Amino acid sequence: MSLLQQDQTELDDAAKGEELTKGTSNLGKAVIISTIALSIAAFVYIYAGEKPPMASGEILSMWAHPIHTETSGFDANGAPMAKESFDQVFVFTQVRLHNQSNVPLFLENVLTNMTEQDKVHVDSSYAANKSDYDRIWVAYPNLQIPHGPALSPLDTELQPGQTVEGTVVSAYQMTKQVWDARSGLDVTFVFRYQPKLVLTPHVPVIDR
Repeated sequence: MSLLQQDQTELDDAAKGEELTKGTSNLGKAVIISTIALSIAAFVYIYAGEKPPMASGEILSMWAHPIHTETSGFDANGAPMAKESFDQVFVFTQVRLHNQSNVPLFLENVLTNMTEQDKVHVDSSYAANKSDYDRIWVAYPNLQIPHGPALSPLDTELQPGQTVEGTVVSAYQMTKQVWDARSGLDVTFVFRYQPKLVLTPHVPVIDR
């Protein structure tokens, strides 16, 4: 083989290698573009198919009523005994709920969730039913909180498109100092066979 033929062969081999490199590079680009396109398509499909929440709502007002009770220090016969104290905080939440679905919603439970100062411990308290709600004003006739209609678990049903307003009350066995030092507060509404609705108050909690 002459030197000219050898040079030509080397050039041909180099050209083939360059073409192979270009082909591999183009294939890699095609794979990347295809992957990106599939990711975008999947995102659009999921986003478009995502349904809005079944219910929406907002907290209109919120009140806290701390109670501190001490025994007299005497038993039924008048004999001295150690005093005992009891602390409790009633939390009243006036709320508006809206059914934005096309099926009825049945309210099963309502929980008020208070996160303590350490931001770790969460104390949850179930809301009272309608009869217990009304008894509070009988037990505490001087309670300075509006006695509006109760939004009672198991008694509240929202038809499609319906909006309801009412008040729920929960009770915590804790001192006012622990309550005031809370780091978080929200209310969970549990609907039968449907996702929960969690509302965070954007109104001040008024002490009464």
